[in-house]
Amino acid sequence: MSHFTSEDEALLQSMLRQLLHSVKEKITGAPSVECAEEILLHLEETDENFHNYEFVKYLRQYINNTVGSVIEEETEKCTSAQNQGEVSGYDTLVQHVTKKTRESEEYREMMHALKNVMMVVVESLINKFEEDQMRNKELDSKTKKEHQSGCYTENCSDSDSSFNQSYTFMSQEQLQLLVERLDPLQPKEVRQEALQTLCFAPPSDILNSESWPNLRKHLTMSLSDPDAAFSEKILRFYAKTFSSSPFNMTREVYTSLARHLELYFLSGEYSLRISAGLDVSNTDINHLLKKVRLLNEYQKEAPSSWIRYPEKYMEEVVESTLSLLSVKHEPNHPASPDFLSPVYFLALLDIKAVWFKKWTHAYYSRTVVLRLLEKKYKSLINAAVQQCLDYFEFCKAAVNKNSRVSDFSQQHCSDNQNFTYTGPELQYVYFVHSLCLLGRLLIYKQGRNLFPVQLKNKKDSISVTDLLVLFTQLIYYSPSYPKAALAVHTDNYSPASLVMEILQGFCDQTGCAAEWLYTDAVIDALLHPVQSLLSGTEVYINCLETTLIDVADILARIAAVEDGLSLLLYGENKKTAKEDSPTAVHVIVQFTKKLLHEDISLLSGSELFPVVKGAFIFVCRQMYRTCEGLQMLIPYGLHESIGEAWKKTSLLSERVPTPVTGANSTSSIGLESKNILLWEETLLDALLNFSATPKGLFLLHSTGAMNDCVNFMFRSLSKNLQTNEYEEFGNRVIVTQMATTPTGAVALQSSGYIKTLVNELWTLLECGKDDLRIAQPKTTPVDPIDQSCQKSFLSLINLLTFPAVFELLSKQDIPNKPMYSLREVPTDIIDIIDRLIILNSEAKIHSLFSYEQSHIFGLRLLNVLCCELNTLLLLESQYKVSQVLLTAQEENVTETSEGQGDFIIDGLSVERNHVLVRITLIGGPQERILPSRVLDKGSDPYPWPMFSSFPLPKCYLAEIPRKAEFRQDKDLDKLLSLLKCPEKQTGWTEICRKQFCKVMKARPYIISGTILAELIEKFVSHLSESQSDCYFSTGNYKGCSSKHHMISSDMEGLAMDADVKYESLSSVQQLGVEMTVRYGKYLNLLKEQAENGLCFVLMNCEKFLKQQQRTVVSSLRCLWERYAGYDWFASSVFLIMSGDKEKTLTFLQQFSCLLVSAFLWLPRLHISMHLPITTVESGIHPVYFCSAHHIEMLLKAELPLVFSAFHMSGFTPSQICLQWITQCFWNYMDWHEICHYIAICIFLGPDYQIYMCISVFRHLQQDILTHTEAQDLQVFLKEEALHGFRVSDYLEYMESLEAIYRPMLLKDMRSIGVQNT
Repeated sequence: MSHFTSEDEALLQSMLRQLLHSVKEKITGAPSVECAEEILLHLEETDENFHNYEFVKYLRQYINNTVGSVIEEETEKCTSAQNQGEVSGYDTLVQHVTKKTRESEEYREMMHALKNVMMVVVESLINKFEEDQMRNKELDSKTKKEHQSGCYTENCSDSDSSFNQSYTFMSQEQLQLLVERLDPLQPKEVRQEALQTLCFAPPSDILNSESWPNLRKHLTMSLSDPDAAFSEKILRFYAKTFSSSPFNMTREVYTSLARHLELYFLSGEYSLRISAGLDVSNTDINHLLKKVRLLNEYQKEAPSSWIRYPEKYMEEVVESTLSLLSVKHEPNHPASPDFLSPVYFLALLDIKAVWFKKWTHAYYSRTVVLRLLEKKYKSLINAAVQQCLDYFEFCKAAVNKNSRVSDFSQQHCSDNQNFTYTGPELQYVYFVHSLCLLGRLLIYKQGRNLFPVQLKNKKDSISVTDLLVLFTQLIYYSPSYPKAALAVHTDNYSPASLVMEILQGFCDQTGCAAEWLYTDAVIDALLHPVQSLLSGTEVYINCLETTLIDVADILARIAAVEDGLSLLLYGENKKTAKEDSPTAVHVIVQFTKKLLHEDISLLSGSELFPVVKGAFIFVCRQMYRTCEGLQMLIPYGLHESIGEAWKKTSLLSERVPTPVTGANSTSSIGLESKNILLWEETLLDALLNFSATPKGLFLLHSTGAMNDCVNFMFRSLSKNLQTNEYEEFGNRVIVTQMATTPTGAVALQSSGYIKTLVNELWTLLECGKDDLRIAQPKTTPVDPIDQSCQKSFLSLINLLTFPAVFELLSKQDIPNKPMYSLREVPTDIIDIIDRLIILNSEAKIHSLFSYEQSHIFGLRLLNVLCCELNTLLLLESQYKVSQVLLTAQEENVTETSEGQGDFIIDGLSVERNHVLVRITLIGGPQERILPSRVLDKGSDPYPWPMFSSFPLPKCYLAEIPRKAEFRQDKDLDKLLSLLKCPEKQTGWTEICRKQFCKVMKARPYIISGTILAELIEKFVSHLSESQSDCYFSTGNYKGCSSKHHMISSDMEGLAMDADVKYESLSSVQQLGVEMTVRYGKYLNLLKEQAENGLCFVLMNCEKFLKQQQRTVVSSLRCLWERYAGYDWFASSVFLIMSGDKEKTLTFLQQFSCLLVSAFLWLPRLHISMHLPITTVESGIHPVYFCSAHHIEMLLKAELPLVFSAFHMSGFTPSQICLQWITQCFWNYMDWHEICHYIAICIFLGPDYQIYMCISVFRHLQQDILTHTEAQDLQVFLKEEALHGFRVSDYLEYMESLEAIYRPMLLKDMRSIGVQNT
């Protein structure tokens, strides 16, 4: 079909006509012929009906018939060649086939035939078009201009409708004639007629013509025509051009207009002065403003399109603008300072410098603008800075004279008939424009590089910091007015509000803020009014309350960022900070305390006083919700001041009457009551945020507001007030911190938080309330924990720490009801255990809609809970969890004729098997093997043996690595000889420590077994004899002697005597003993009958410690009787001493004198008289509020990514560290590493406990980041052992931490007890 018939031609003609008719609107809307061609070329991409056009269908069929066989043949060849690996040089099959097809003879013939036929078709269409045109002329003889011949419409800014504008194509000759007629030398009538014709011509044709350069000159000159109407028409033409032509054309129009204005301002005829003011109703000035306005409109529109054109076009526009704005008289000109330059007119029309904001928004244009400012037009920046300085000096002078500064920002609001701007008003308008321009400039690095600037009347140059200080001073020196006045006006041009906008934006730009905003100079400027009020000096500030609120806003933003917080806490140079010059934090907290005590007379009685107090409390809150910030604030007792203020306010709020329906809510009494309630909530929120850190939570408890704070938080969460994502993370962290303490757990229970959490979980897992309408069935879960339940699962894990579990479950029986309703929703943790974990009856199983899914959820929860050994012992002692699981496994077997068959491998039996192994075996990563919870691919999907009775199959016990052959070591011998030496030289302790480190680094495996026992025994024995090393006082007890030591009467009545009553241990302790002995035997450390020895040690430790305990009356279960958990440290020492009970007891007696005992041996300080009564009553252990607090502080400083990961997970480092420390890293580290942990803490100091945890986090950093992303960080940290972690590998790192942090940490650790004189 390479030849076309006349029928084909006719068909093609009709189809082409149809296509053109369909795309007529798109073509006629094009500003030029080139654009119309582009539209047609890209029609397939832009027209969804492209493939439905008959012309396109015809072409596709024609091509297929002509070259289809060629394509198929080449495709076959290429495919076979690909299979043999012969094709090379082409990326794809398509490229290869396309190339071959286009080179074929068939393709060439087809293209030749198509071109010939299309030429004929197009020619006949044109002829027909001309005939139609002639016919139209005859029909419409009145019309002078042709409307149908190649005409198109354009949008124009000055026309009512774009469809009313008609254009006629003009030839080059006609345009040349038009240019000649517009020559300024021509008579006025000729020029006016030519201009009229010009306005009807398409702007694109004018701008593309060869005559345009001459025409542009004539138009530019004609803009100065005295006849305003004539120049007005030129402006209309310019406006039309701007709105309808592309940027590459309009930039010439813009530059000509800018050049005209520049020449006008430099001409002798322009004589306006600032001092004379400006009457905008004057015709000439009005006309001038119209020209500037047209420029400004284009300035704001151009950035949306100039990126599509060469950079030089944009540069022309930018340079012409900056050149115009830089116009000024020569310096020696008599009227130079009073010259009303173009920038004033631009400022009047665009007071907030929106044009500059748009020009600097994109990097493409910003680079050009800032480069030109730096190289040629820096005077613009200098002038803007000078204007701000002049205004500041004017305000300062007025304030010092104690007179009100005229407030120009609101003067035009009241008088709508005033069309005149006075000189000061013009200066103020230019000041606002300069302020906004500089504020925008400072955001960008290139903009800041323009500084410092040198001003003529200033010796010193002005840096970015100087400018920010100036802006800050404007907040309190510039005129202000009450906030109520601002509500009336949507646009506020007051200096304070504009400066606040700039500084707030600057605070958001963290990169630049760190370098320029976070400086002592800026902070001093911000704190100037605060310092004045604190020192009692006279304050000259307009509207003091709003100024203080603004200052607090900026300070809070600074404190919210890491670098800013560091500046407030330690100053600009942390290391060289002087003690005699207090940092900002001290000023802020002192001022906040004064505000709370209402000790500032200038503010008393003010309506905004509570707002000021709330603003500064918020600044403090940003600081004390971090560990390092809290450390700085503790000496001031801010928590006590806020607590006292809350108590006073809560007494007032109790008198607030209950709202009555129909009462007038706007009455003064109602408003006052509302303000009291609002202030109470502000104070509760402030107190609540103390609990973001371990020590802060401890301080919160001392205020007595714990329950009220938790109730407030729960109410806020219930109302969904906290929509901010950051705040949501913060609340989850607070809940996690609270759940780590008994008081916090009880408060969460009483507030209803736990009940709501359990209800939400049940709704997701099983069913909701009766009235819940199910719109569509739930999807079948495919994961063990469905995604919908993941958040509730993690919330429960965060909540159920051992302190919380003990308070919530201790001595509580499982309901074990005979029958459960299908709609019976659990309300407490005991119900969750009853309904999801201990499914020991048919009634429980039948009450679940999703039995398998719900029970797997319960087993997964149990698995995580049992990773905390104290929780495991409690659950096992109260509910016999292991027996319940064994029974379930026993019942989960196949039935055969011979009796019970094999275990059924399903989701539940695999989960139960994993939990059983985990709760039965103790051991580190290389000491026990946990079965997988997923099936393998292949013939044996689950190779792990299941069991329904003890003992466990031996495959779950890893082989103990054979002990390394002991060889003599000089360093170790030296250490032992030092310890055995009866005469202790000066610095003996430090020498021993250095020698110990040497051995640990060189041959760590030596420090184990009997050698470790001897080392710690001798070292502790020496320390206990040294008065300076004994932290816990022994002066209040009678002394008693033993064979080798003088032991304080803290140990009186202990152990060594035969008449000690053999008191029975609690069920938790008995289970703990069994577990310890089983582990000890596995490690080959204990022999038979070791249980008796360990029971003897535990009973005597309890008796000995009881002598040092207080009698406490408390509602907390953990303070009722003996220590709630099991003594893992004493058990560890028992294993180190290879089961020697006498050695163990002697060591523990001596060890109890040392400070390190408070942090390694948790039962040591249970309700101890060595602690203040308030600490004892809180039930919060020093390991939490001291060690864990500092772990969080060091983690943030040393491993910021890990700290952020914890925060994003809503989990806290303190919770997992408390778990690790409480159980002496049992199950997390191998026995060898546990020994090293205990040894380094004893030899090197209690602060090494903190460094140890930081080292663990450093080791786990990558895993922590990965699991944060997977949203299961809590599960990972609690379930997984510390694979590959060796204490000796991190000893050098710990020593580096000691060099930095030891003084602070030891000071804090020593402050836990009662200070005895």
